[in-house]
Amino acid sequence: MAGELARVRGKFVDKASKGLIKQLLDDLLDDGVLNDGQKDSILEENNTTADKARSLIDTIKKKGDVASRKMIAHLCRRDPTLHSELGLGQPV
Repeated sequence: MAGELARVRGKFVDKASKGLIKQLLDDLLDDGVLNDGQKDSILEENNTTADKARSLIDTIKKKGDVASRKMIAHLCRRDPTLHSELGLGQPV
């Protein structure tokens, strides 16, 4: 699953909106994948939406397949159109 995120990284960075990124961060915080510090770091240390998206996807990739699977599932629920455009597999 982390490989899936690596494959779609560029397109995700181009297309993810600031609102979607914030929703995904909240979802992943609720799941315990991210902690408050990581969430705040992604939001505060990156000036552009693209940088926030890049930081989010890189952070989740490093956490492995379970975290990646959760992010893909949340992306599918939050923005099915983008999920489909990225060609990601159906979440389990």
